Amino acid sequence: MIRWLTVVTQRHLLNMAVVIFITLASSFILTNPVWAASSNLGIAHGHLTTCPSSPNCVVSQGADAKHSIDPIAYHVDRDTARATLLKVLTVVPRTEVIEQTDNYIHALSKSRIFKFIDDVEFYFPANESVIHIRSASRVGQSDLGVNRIRLEQIRLALRDLKI
Repeated sequence: MIRWLTVVTQRHLLNMAVVIFITLASSFILTNPVWAASSNLGIAHGHLTTCPSSPNCVVSQGADAKHSIDPIAYHVDRDTARATLLKVLTVVPRTEVIEQTDNYIHALSKSRIFKFIDDVEFYFPANESVIHIRSASRVGQSDLGVNRIRLEQIRLALRDLKI
C-alpha cells in the first residue's frame, strides 16, 4: 500500500511540474510584447514602411538590395486587381486578412509549427498599375526566405489569374 501511494504521489508531482512549466512558458510567450501588433505598418507618405536591418523582411519600395522585391504589376482596373488579390489570400495557408481599405490590405500569416506571425501588406497607389508589397517577420532574425517566397507565390497566383 505504501509503495502504491509513493508511485501515485510521484506521478502526481510530475504531472503538476509539467502543468506549471507549460503555464509559465505560455504566459511568457503570450504576454511577450514582440507578439503584439507591430507598429511599423501601413502607408506613410505614399510608401510602405522600410524593412529593419534584419534579413526577415522584403519590401518593394525604397529597399536596399537584400530587402528589395519587385512590386506586382497588373493590367486590369485597380478594383479587379484588389478583389482578385483578396481571393488569392483566402487560399494562402494560415493567412488572414485583418485590415483592408480601397488602397491597402494587411494580412497576418502564421508559421505552421511555432505560430510565428508575419505581417503581409499590399498597397495600391492611385497613379500606378502596381501593387507594392511588404512582408516582415515580427520576431527573430532569419526567416529562411519565407517572406520572399510567400510574396513570389502570390505574384505567380495573380499572374495565373491574368490580372
